[in-house]
Amino acid sequence: MRIDIPEGAEPLAYVWGELVPGIGPAASAFSLAVYEHTTLGLREFEAARLRVAQINGCLFCLDWRTERAGQKVEEGFLDAVARWRTTDAFDDRTRLAAEYAERYALDHHGLDGEFWERMTAHYSQAEIVELSMSIGSWLAFGRLNHVLGLDSVCVLPSARG
Repeated sequence: MRIDIPEGAEPLAYVWGELVPGIGPAASAFSLAVYEHTTLGLREFEAARLRVAQINGCLFCLDWRTERAGQKVEEGFLDAVARWRTTDAFDDRTRLAAEYAERYALDHHGLDGEFWERMTAHYSQAEIVELSMSIGSWLAFGRLNHVLGLDSVCVLPSARG
C-alpha cells in the first residue's frame, strides 16, 4: 500500500472516510449509488464494469461480481468481456457496454458518429448518461484504489459480514 494506515483501521474505510473527510464520503456515496440506483441490466452493467476493471488492473474490481436478487453473471463472463469483440456470449447491448467502457477509458476522443449511431439504436439517452456516469465512477475509483494499493486489501462496506 502506498498510504499509511493506522494500526487496526480498515484501509478502505480509513482512506475513503477518515483521511479526506470532505471528499471521501461524497466519493463513496457516488460509488455506491452506481450500484444501488442503476436501471441497467446486470449483464451490460457487469460488461462495462469488468472492462474498466481489466483496464485499471484493480484486483478487487476484477474479483468482485455484482449480485442482484441473488443473480450474478455466469462463470467465464470475465473472459468473455476481454473478448468482447468476438465472443458469442453477448447480445448487442452487452457488447456495446464493453466497447463503450473500453473506448471511454482509452480513447474517448475517438467516439465517432458511427459509434453513437449504434449506441443510440440500443440505449436511451438516460441509459447512456447512466452508463457514462457508472464508467466514470469505476474508472476513477478503481484506478484510485489500484494506484494507492488498496485493491489488494479492500472490502466494500456492503460486503462486510
